[in-house]
Amino acid sequence: MRFLSSVDLPCYPWMAMVILPLLLLLMPLTAAQLWPSCGESGDYKSNSTYEANLKLLSTTLPKKAASSTNLFATDTVGNVPNVIFALALCRGDSNASACEGCLVTAFQDGQEHCANYKDATVYYDSNPCMLRFSNQNFLATTVNDHILVIVSIESLMMNIPTRADSFKLLLFTLLNSTAQSAANSSRRFTTSRLDVNSFPTLYCLMQCTPDLTANDCTACLQPYFQYTVKYMDGKKGGRVLGTRCTMRYEIFPFFQGDPMLRIINLVSEVPAINNTTPLITVNPSPQSQSPSPVAAPPPPGAQATTKEIHGRNSHQRPLWIIAVAAPLLSIFLCVICFVVWMRRRRKGMEILHDQAAMNRPEEDALVWRLEGKSSEFTLFDLSEVLRATHNFSKENLLGKGGFGPVYKGQLPDGTEIAVKRLASHSGQGFTEFKNEVELIAKLQHSNLVKLMGCCIKGEEKLLVYEYLPNKSLDFFIFDVSRTTLVDWEKRRVIIEGIAQGLLYLHKHSRLRIIHRDLKASNILLDQDMNPKISDFGLAKIFSSNDTQGSTKKVVGTYGYMAPEYASEGIYSIKSDVFSFGVLLLEILSGKRNSGFHQHEDFLNLLGYSWHLWEGGRCLELLEASIVEEIHAAEASRYINIALMCVQERADDRPTMSTVVAMLNSENVSLPGPKHPAYFNLRVSKEDESGSVPYSNNADTICSNNDLTITEEPDGR
Repeated sequence: MRFLSSVDLPCYPWMAMVILPLLLLLMPLTAAQLWPSCGESGDYKSNSTYEANLKLLSTTLPKKAASSTNLFATDTVGNVPNVIFALALCRGDSNASACEGCLVTAFQDGQEHCANYKDATVYYDSNPCMLRFSNQNFLATTVNDHILVIVSIESLMMNIPTRADSFKLLLFTLLNSTAQSAANSSRRFTTSRLDVNSFPTLYCLMQCTPDLTANDCTACLQPYFQYTVKYMDGKKGGRVLGTRCTMRYEIFPFFQGDPMLRIINLVSEVPAINNTTPLITVNPSPQSQSPSPVAAPPPPGAQATTKEIHGRNSHQRPLWIIAVAAPLLSIFLCVICFVVWMRRRRKGMEILHDQAAMNRPEEDALVWRLEGKSSEFTLFDLSEVLRATHNFSKENLLGKGGFGPVYKGQLPDGTEIAVKRLASHSGQGFTEFKNEVELIAKLQHSNLVKLMGCCIKGEEKLLVYEYLPNKSLDFFIFDVSRTTLVDWEKRRVIIEGIAQGLLYLHKHSRLRIIHRDLKASNILLDQDMNPKISDFGLAKIFSSNDTQGSTKKVVGTYGYMAPEYASEGIYSIKSDVFSFGVLLLEILSGKRNSGFHQHEDFLNLLGYSWHLWEGGRCLELLEASIVEEIHAAEASRYINIALMCVQERADDRPTMSTVVAMLNSENVSLPGPKHPAYFNLRVSKEDESGSVPYSNNADTICSNNDLTITEEPDGR
């Protein structure tokens, strides 16, 4: 299920008076909003039989639907494995010409925005049609999928709880009546209007595909009431789109023609209700198959009020009582209202400000959610994640990262997941959260961790990843009891996998991405000990023409930071190369860079490696368990590459393309490295577990690999 929220309107009337005429002038020039949904049932190649069948379908199905009295059509073209099943539906208030034109455009948009996908669904904001085609026979079922929820961010001003409950009841009355009418209509389509005192007029449209029975249509629309409660409470408008049924309500007329169903409620206030969802009833009588516009009689309460008024008018009343009491009562009420308003105004503004600040991440999440084009991405409900992790129980805790704990979970279908629960004090706000999700959702590489979805609810921000059973790299290489489990062959595969993942980020993904926090604890291992780079919360996106950026707020993990980044805030792909070099030395030696000390001196790992290299004793760097497994020439080559990556000047470091080539070229002679950064810096025993910001003074620098600095970075 996917989400979108509409834009905010101006808060001040004078702004609306200026902006709305401009919007009205621009509106005819604005293209219809497109909402595609690309399935995962496979893809097809250009100039293939499947593409030919799709082109044939695009010429026949729009005409077939437009010529139908219901503006609806289904069709099947081709044979397995190139068979295509398609469904086209135009809104009931549309006409044949607009329907055909919309569906022709929908085929074009579906092939453009879901290029080479065999399964695609296209919805529009204002165009009166929807289209789905797939290589899977979805026509054989009544399942309503590819659901899109669209919510208006703007809320009705209802600060009084009873008034909010009244609106909810009115909305449910409208939705329930409209759903009944649509389900019992031969076209499975109804538009409606509800008039009520003290509230804006509400307009509604509901439609099912005409091939559904009345009961099927009812079953399709019933979950939409729950979506309304969950996502649209108090909102000025919203809609739910699906391949089998749709619903929309607004406070303005958005459909063509007069409403087919009209509901009149003269009562200014209605009783409060509970949170139960009303059930849609299906009228089995034949007369209900073609509903005509209905004007509901006034409720009994309203009729009684009318009778009382007539009764009072039939009696003589002393006019002087009315003349005196009415003004006094009006003045008294005005004074009370003014005092209450003045007392609550400031407090009310503060509350509204706090609520807006608290709801903004969820609203932003709704807007941003639609931008993710990966159909494998899921926006989880908080209740789903709580059930999967047993309410974040201690037994499910996998570990703690810089931004919060990670829990193991299991979905109802048995899929195991890892849930990253971002701590409210972690420093990773919505921007970093959105950054990480957007990045990973669009990245597809075997050496990058797979993001399955996320959840944002109030203060909770959760990332749901694939579960990798072997934890992270640091769990193995820095523990004496487990380091023997990672022999040289496994380490070589890990090194090359990390290099391939970084190369993808720097060169082969659509945008150039700088990870900025590459370290052993951010390298996860699958069941076959293949590495996957994780934790993109601090990553930066570059265009293909950019080579470096800068920031005033340095974030990342000391010990892995390139010197130009730690001291000047300058980052580039060479910053990641430096981190890779540190990581490569750690994998070879089984020792951490930060906090490293040798018995004769307190040098960091870079300085120690350089000391051994200069003395021609580089093989002494190797971890004891792999000394017998690796050839001396191969070991020397890997150490050479690592030291080239950690050279002090960024220009001297190779790119990841060069690194990958050097790793895979055994017979190519490598240039000798220049001295690394920090090679003459010392770390005292007292500072090994602490953290001090980077300084050019060699006596003050210290770091800890487990420490992630969490100051909020500047915008991308």
